[in-house]
Amino acid sequence: MNLREYIRDIPDFPQKGIIFRDITPLLRNPEAFKKAIDDLCEKLQNLDFDLIVAPEARGFIFGGAISYKLKKGFVPVRKPGKLPFNIISEKYSLEYGTAELQMHADAIEKGQKAIIFDDVLATGGTAKALKNLVEKSGGEVVAMVFLIELTYLNPRDFLQGEEIISLIKL
Repeated sequence: MNLREYIRDIPDFPQKGIIFRDITPLLRNPEAFKKAIDDLCEKLQNLDFDLIVAPEARGFIFGGAISYKLKKGFVPVRKPGKLPFNIISEKYSLEYGTAELQMHADAIEKGQKAIIFDDVLATGGTAKALKNLVEKSGGEVVAMVFLIELTYLNPRDFLQGEEIISLIKL
């Protein structure tokens, strides 16, 4: 099964010049979704880690399923104003602007090993912000994992030295 067939390209969203990679066709197809989760878990099964750290909203879908299947903890990372407890924050740049992510300050214990998961690796800004949050908590990032990697944006140049795993490369 070619998972790329389940990714819909939407031009000029959220702004002109950006191609949005829509994963909802993959999510609505049970066989494609299962294959994506199974393939991601296979790539992670030999890594030593405690937690999956993933941002809302699509990161929650995959991160939660991977955490469940691999029997690992899950740490949700949210947009500002969504978490009810003490938080830490990280601001970062996107292809089309700036954003901020927040995590509960006690979500990761010192020394815990984390996998960062997000649906798309574009410029690397979100991934770097997630890494910074993990490290602020005293955790260690073992690898950064993505459903889709937009290789034409050269995110690996920005994330030099990181272990990067992706299923679909565009």
